[in-house]
Amino acid sequence: MKKPPWIRRAGRALLGAGTTVVLAAGLLTVAATTSQAATQGPCDIYAAGGTPCVAAHSTTRALYAAYNGPLYQVRRASDGTTKDIGVLSAGGYADAAAQDSFCAGTSCVITVIYDESGKGNHLAQAPRGHFPGPAADGNDNPANAFEAPVTVAGHKAYGVYVAPGTGYRNNKTNGIATGDQPEGMYAIFDGTHFNGGCCFDYGNAETTGNDDGNGTMEALYFGDSKGWGWGSGNGPWVMADLENGLFSGVNRGFNAGDPSVNNRFLTAMLKGGPNQWAIRGGDAQSGSLSTYYSGVRPNAPGYNPMKKQGAIILGIGGDNSNASAGTFYEGVMTSGYPSDATENAVQANITAAGYTSGSTSTGTLTPGSRISLQATTAPCCTSHYLRHNDADDKVVISAVNSSSSAIDKADATWIVRAGLANTSCLTFESANKPGQFLRHFNYELYLSFDTGSGTFAQDATFCPTTGNSGVGRSFQSVNYPTKYIRHYNFTAYIAGNGGSNSWDSSTSWAADTSWLVDQPRG
Repeated sequence: MKKPPWIRRAGRALLGAGTTVVLAAGLLTVAATTSQAATQGPCDIYAAGGTPCVAAHSTTRALYAAYNGPLYQVRRASDGTTKDIGVLSAGGYADAAAQDSFCAGTSCVITVIYDESGKGNHLAQAPRGHFPGPAADGNDNPANAFEAPVTVAGHKAYGVYVAPGTGYRNNKTNGIATGDQPEGMYAIFDGTHFNGGCCFDYGNAETTGNDDGNGTMEALYFGDSKGWGWGSGNGPWVMADLENGLFSGVNRGFNAGDPSVNNRFLTAMLKGGPNQWAIRGGDAQSGSLSTYYSGVRPNAPGYNPMKKQGAIILGIGGDNSNASAGTFYEGVMTSGYPSDATENAVQANITAAGYTSGSTSTGTLTPGSRISLQATTAPCCTSHYLRHNDADDKVVISAVNSSSSAIDKADATWIVRAGLANTSCLTFESANKPGQFLRHFNYELYLSFDTGSGTFAQDATFCPTTGNSGVGRSFQSVNYPTKYIRHYNFTAYIAGNGGSNSWDSSTSWAADTSWLVDQPRG
């Protein structure tokens, strides 16, 4: 879909063991616990329902009980070599430790997301379409391999973090619906990571990389764009990108039945056939699906019959519009129009998978640990902690104690992540604003989603050192190695020991750049 002039940067913006679902008088049983590989995967469930997967993409787990191949491929920056990341066992979870080891001391991007269906519908870096991407030859960027860490059934894994300019595509597919043929699809997204840019999609698109007219796409969309259609509330919404229209129901524009949804892990489903389609969604950690729309094709010209072309996209629009943002963990596309019962069974499998946000410990600088960073400068600031503001994106210090509000405590809590630009260093993700990271811009510190700029990973990476004052730890900017995270007049910067900026003052610089790594306030 084309990027209209109003594109903007928007703000933000499984369960447990023993889940059992029976479909069609015992034909299909889902039984999974979070301690072992599933006895059935989503694609086994779709096959039992008569609508087999023709594409199955995941960087977190196998989507078939018997799958034992690669999930995705990473490429490291240090020497350009690649490595396939597989599963720990057949039907199991991603071998994240293999990625960690391969990418140690450098950075990695996700170059291929493999198709588990056997159809060969792998996703790779999207080529130039009607709209160019920011990479060489107008291609889109691949995703940073460390930007979306999670745990699934207690196992560490990584999702696909789509910043503006990031996208994946396959224009030469096998078995994907074309014309008015029926199909279904689902994806698990981060419901807190979105924007209003066009278009964070997963699904069926043009093979040409162009806008080929109404009805030439059928893809899941997630975001808060109101340029073509919207639902109730302020968004974000799960909608259908059918080309030249994001549809929340039968009408072009507003449909009250499509609710705003922002689950940390969100199940989104779309299915379409001859003059029928449906949008469904739910919490990927618990509960059942809700149907947001089910009925005839939109009451606008060009969508009945559909003219689907059968390419697959992730993170972009059909014409390579690439101003969107979002996070993808897994998704499939099917042959045939899945029944609600089949989709309900898939949702039960998803909630049993055990997706969580990836915080695994507290009080240390080990990736996955939740921490707070306490200032050490006396006498002004020893009760102060590094935190983000609620009124804006700035990072400051303020007093936080046991009597502080829950919001203040959460704002002062960070999750330690492997450094986005160098995994031997660190990146700090906000504990209460998932997918937003501490980064410097013009030497001041902010909380920000990845903007897609070429320097973001470096701006968000800091290398821990012994405290410059001899107390605690200091955090050196990876791309400005003479500068460290410092508080100055209660605002946070990266600062050198002396310089032309006021925050580079040598007065109390050593203490201002030294921090105690404390238990999380929130």
